[in-house]
This record gives sequence, C-alpha cells and structure tokens, in this order.
Amino acid sequence: MADLPSSVLFACTMNSIRSPMAEAILKHLHGRKVYVDSVGVRAGEIDPMAVEVLDEIGIDAARHKSKKFDQLEDGYFDLIITLSPEAQHRAVEMTRTMACDVEFWNTFDPQIVEGTRDQRLDAYRMVRDQLLRRIKERFPLEGAPRV
Repeated sequence: MADLPSSVLFACTMNSIRSPMAEAILKHLHGRKVYVDSVGVRAGEIDPMAVEVLDEIGIDAARHKSKKFDQLEDGYFDLIITLSPEAQHRAVEMTRTMACDVEFWNTFDPQIVEGTRDQRLDAYRMVRDQLLRRIKERFPLEGAPRV
C-alpha cells in the first residue's frame, strides 16, 4: 500500500465540522494503518450535526476534541490536507519548518446554510459524502480497484 502516507493532518477553520469529519472517515476506513489527526486555525467545539450525519453511516465522532495548530501533539505529518483557505495559509506556513506535502481540498462550510433542520442536515450530508468520496479516491482501500 505505497499510496498511504504514514501520517495525515486534516485542517480547516474551526476544527468543528469539516476536519473532524475527514479525520473520522479516514480513521474508519484505514484504522491503524495511518496516523490521522485534525486541527483548526481556531478551536471550536464539535458540531452536533456533524456528529449526527457521521453516525448515520456508522462513524462515531462524538468524543472529538477540537484543537488549534499550536495544540498538536505530533509536530510532523507526511501530508496535510486543508479544507478551507484560511487553513491552507496556515499549513503553508508550517512547511517552512517541516517537509511535508500539502493538498487543498476547498470544502463547503455547511454551517452557513440557513433553513429548516432538514435543509441544514442535507448540507452536512453533502459535505460528509463529498469528503467520503475524496478520501476513498485519495486513500484507496487495499485490493479495491481505483476508480
């Protein structure tokens, strides 16, 4: 499985929706094969709707603890995947002192959607499904054909 890095960091603005979703999905798919963490430029709290839509596909993220870049326990990653422009800028700053690859996956922030609870949940599901698809493409499961 040469395609799998040994460590991946997902980063977004608040570490409350997008990056925790991506972290939970990659951990769910690849377990202990890859060290996965997530951060935000600023720390928030895990969004209950993010937890709910992950739970719908059998992934538990309820215990996620949001953190900022400067709260990282491990200071080295093979790959940083940023999900917001603000996180992209912060990750590029990190590459001045750490040799790692950075990929920018500009991802919609479902928190900005207004409307009924169902309309808002649909926005979170859309982000979840987009992240799931991207992660499966970028980190294929062993033996699975590349699509």
